[in-house]
Amino acid sequence: MEIKSVTYFSLGLMVVGLILSIAPQANALSVSIGPQIGYNRAQDADKGSMLGGLACRFKASQYFGGEVSINYRQEKYADGLLTVRSWPVMVTGLLYPVPFIYGAMGAGWYNTTFDYDQDRLSLLNDDTAQKVGWHFGGGLELPLSSKIRITTDFRYVFLNYDFEEIPDNDNLKSNFYVISAGFLFDLISPKQPKETQKK
Repeated sequence: MEIKSVTYFSLGLMVVGLILSIAPQANALSVSIGPQIGYNRAQDADKGSMLGGLACRFKASQYFGGEVSINYRQEKYADGLLTVRSWPVMVTGLLYPVPFIYGAMGAGWYNTTFDYDQDRLSLLNDDTAQKVGWHFGGGLELPLSSKIRITTDFRYVFLNYDFEEIPDNDNLKSNFYVISAGFLFDLISPKQPKETQKK
């Protein structure tokens, strides 16, 4: 399981690297990268939990941008009968009606491990599956300096796990919300208008 986790984390970093290589040729206004941490709670999970990861964000224009992020999350279901661990790689489109407020919508690829409590479900083997989820939300993006910004974000995720293997718990719901915050460090800074550059 550890090898698979490293593999999918590496895949996420490769996607971020691809964005960084393409953005200059695409004349992106800005490209930034930074850590994020958050709290998530699935609909029928035993309780909420923390998550953390990395996000790469770019702005294609004053009003439109995008983000690729990878996080690690974990939750328990059915009084601990099942532990679900995942490395979601999320691709999100961003709409900025004003410079510091954005709406978000996108999709995520969830490489997920289902870890059953062997003391109570000894006949079930742990399993790994790939799931696709959809999300929407919004947030704030506030400057701390010319090259550093802080973000706070709320997203609701539609994600359908299969719980048929758990006795009397096949109707569990796994949609979840996540509240996160993070820092963004500019790798490509916002371009200044030509008039400003001449001065």
